[in-house]
Amino acid sequence: MGEQRESSTWVRRFHPSEESRLRLVCLPHAGGSAPFYFPMSRELSPAIDVLSVQYPGRQDRHMDPRIENIHEYADVIAAEIKPWLDLPTAFFGHSMGAAIAFEVIRRLEQDPAFSAVALFASGRRAPSCYRDENVHTRDDDGIVADMKLLSGTDAQVLGNEEILRMVLPAVRGDYTAIETYRSEPGATVRAPVTVLTGDADPRTSLDEAGAWREHTTGAFDLQVFPGGHFFLANHQEKILKLVADGMSAPGAR
Repeated sequence: MGEQRESSTWVRRFHPSEESRLRLVCLPHAGGSAPFYFPMSRELSPAIDVLSVQYPGRQDRHMDPRIENIHEYADVIAAEIKPWLDLPTAFFGHSMGAAIAFEVIRRLEQDPAFSAVALFASGRRAPSCYRDENVHTRDDDGIVADMKLLSGTDAQVLGNEEILRMVLPAVRGDYTAIETYRSEPGATVRAPVTVLTGDADPRTSLDEAGAWREHTTGAFDLQVFPGGHFFLANHQEKILKLVADGMSAPGAR
C-alpha cells in the first residue's frame, strides 16, 4: 500500500509525526466533525498518529453532498483509509462513529492480510441492538431538542440560529443514517473490541453495550464510566490511557 502523509478532504491529521509506530483512526458522532478528536490527537502524538475523519456537509465540507446511509459512509471511508494502513491501525468511534468504524473494519478485513489492532466502540449499542428511533423525521426544533438532551453540541452553537441553520442539514442526515442502520445478521470483526459506555446514557443500556461481545471473534472488554451519552468529556485522561494501553499491549498487533 502506498504511503500518504497529508490531510485530505476526508482524513485530517492534526499532529503529523514520522516518529509514530501506531495509528488511530477516529470517527465522530452524528453532527460531529474531525476537530472533536483534536485533544486526543494532541495527547497521543507522537507515539500514536491520530487521523480524524471529516464527514461531508459540515464546516469546510459544508457544500459537499451529505451521506445518509452508514454502509455508504463505510464504503467511502474504507477506501480513504487504505493508503494509511502502513502502520498497525486501530479505530475509535463515538456514537454513530462506532457503527461506522465497525463497518469500515468489516470492509478492510475482506483483505486477509489486514488485521486491525482494536476497535474502541464508544457510546453506541451493539450493531444487533435496534431501537425504533425517528428523530430524523422531526422538524428542526425536534432535532435541536434531541441535541440538547444528549449535550453533545456546543451551547454557543445551540444558541446561535445562524450557525444552527448551517449545521442542521448535516445533523439530520447523520440521524437518518444511524437511525436507519441495520447490520448484516451475525456480522463480526476479527479485531479485539473494547466498548466504552456511560452508565446513564439514554441511547445505550449496559446490556446493549455488552452485546458487542457477539460482534467480534477476538477479545472483548467493557468499560463503564459515570455519565450520559457524552461521558467521555469528563474522563479524558482515563480514556486516553485505555486507548494507549490497548494499542500497545502484547498481542494487540
